[in-house]
Amino acid sequence: MDGELRGHSRETWLMERARAPWRGFRLWLLCIPGMLAFSLLNSTLSLVSIGLGVFVLAPVVLFVRNLMNSYRDLIAAWTGHRIERPYLPEPVPASADEPKSTGARLRRFQWVVSDPATWRDFAFLVTDPFVATFTALLPSALIVYGLWGWILAAGAGDMIVQAGGNEWYAFIHVGAGEQWPAGAAVLGTVFLALGFLSGPAMLDYYGRWGRVLLGPTQASRLALRVRHLTETRSDAVDASAAELRRIERDLHDGAQARLVAMGMTLGAIEHLLDRDPEKARLLLAETRASSAKALADLRDLVRGIHPPVLADRGVGDAVRALALDHPLPVEVNVALPGRPEPPVESAVYFAVSEMLTNAAKHSRARRVWVDLEHRDGALRATVTDDGQGGAAFEGGTGLRGIERRVGTFDGVLALSSPPGGPTVVTLEVPCELLPSARP
Repeated sequence: MDGELRGHSRETWLMERARAPWRGFRLWLLCIPGMLAFSLLNSTLSLVSIGLGVFVLAPVVLFVRNLMNSYRDLIAAWTGHRIERPYLPEPVPASADEPKSTGARLRRFQWVVSDPATWRDFAFLVTDPFVATFTALLPSALIVYGLWGWILAAGAGDMIVQAGGNEWYAFIHVGAGEQWPAGAAVLGTVFLALGFLSGPAMLDYYGRWGRVLLGPTQASRLALRVRHLTETRSDAVDASAAELRRIERDLHDGAQARLVAMGMTLGAIEHLLDRDPEKARLLLAETRASSAKALADLRDLVRGIHPPVLADRGVGDAVRALALDHPLPVEVNVALPGRPEPPVESAVYFAVSEMLTNAAKHSRARRVWVDLEHRDGALRATVTDDGQGGAAFEGGTGLRGIERRVGTFDGVLALSSPPGGPTVVTLEVPCELLPSARP
């Protein structure tokens, strides 16, 4: 087993050094559209002095931002340095016709000009060709130069000199009268080794530099945080109002209606006790059945608000109870050394409950798996089914509502559902676990 691990680690080490120069070269190629974007942005800024830039700067800046977002995604994928979007939120128009007005265009111009990320993007476009050349491009340049040394050592040196080319390869003479024919090959091998070995480090330096210029400032982080809290607060208020309406509707249509019917039946029984005791006895039996149904409705309503098993035994056992009542075979794996805060526990429970309902209604699955764990400071719940796949946030399956529910707690929801399946829905909610009260 140890030998397999060492072999896998060695293979990974080699693959990283083989991929890094090629990835660095592709990152350097991004300088080409970057220079074009810089020229476009610079030309647009020059129009501000004559007034035209007020109307065209914002669209150009938004185009450049889309390009910079592609840069951020590629830098994150190839260097491992994730770069968040740094832009301040766009002003929300007061009406549907406002974006076409001159005042709205002036506000958009002020928004892009006052955003520090606009000028940081501009600085990145100016400096990226130089920084990328000496970091991202350097490993592949060393490799190409090393291959050139092998070509010269193979006998191409004399032909190059006769054609008017350089007689030197680094500090080695490669023309007529060369004292050491294999010197170019040896030095080329050194350059090749340096190129492959330095690739990951150069990518790391480039990623760090990209994160410094393309990442968010403290002001933009604060503004984005305020916007996120505003949106999640609004979602929480809407969800709470919808839940209250659901409870009121269930009480009105369920237990309340049965209790009203029971009161009317008891009134009829009161009049029949002396005249028709037999019929009164039948009505009493119906009333007893109605009271049992009303009690069942109230219990279901309480479970929908906060299930007793969730309050008593925690989210793990509550999800196991859901699995027992599910129409499909559900396998539940729980690895939680404690319990989260009750609001987080409730949100995760109802999110898992809805995901299980979706699996039963839409997936055409034969089995479902639920995994609950706490890792890296977050409670993670994963629901997997072997159904037909094709689920989407816009498919009317309630996934968007689940995303809003967990977003109230800074949680995230991820969906993977290719056609043909399987469907994997994963949610993560940042939280700390409290010591479990159970022995």
